[in-house]
Amino acid sequence: MPWLTVREVMTAGVTSVDLDATVESIQNLFEQSPFHHVVVIDDDHRVAGVISDRDLLRHLSPFIGKMAERAADLACLQRRAHQIMTRRPATVRAGSLVADAASLMLNRRFSCMPVVDQNGRPIGIVTLRDVAGWATETLRGAA
Repeated sequence: MPWLTVREVMTAGVTSVDLDATVESIQNLFEQSPFHHVVVIDDDHRVAGVISDRDLLRHLSPFIGKMAERAADLACLQRRAHQIMTRRPATVRAGSLVADAASLMLNRRFSCMPVVDQNGRPIGIVTLRDVAGWATETLRGAA
């Protein structure tokens, strides 16, 4: 179905944080939730960036909670979302074709794209996992 839209595969109700959210609060959010991406919003609630769980891990000291932990290791927890996010991520509209969104994610090596309304405010997120899940179900149905 080449005409399938992003709306049909996206995860609605995206989780977001503001630009000044701490790394510690973002870490807690990931630990308590099953998702792997969080959208960073600006003061107008528009998409400003995206943080993946891999982005977070790159900015955490491996010594936190260990005997070798130092004050500098703990300080990384006070960094802010705007310091670690991917800025100005590619976004997609809900009515866009899944094939186009998937192609963009693959070609530009994105693991997700926020789905936005006409004002640039997030209404959902589409991930490669969402697309793969849809493709798997479609292939099973075709067999």
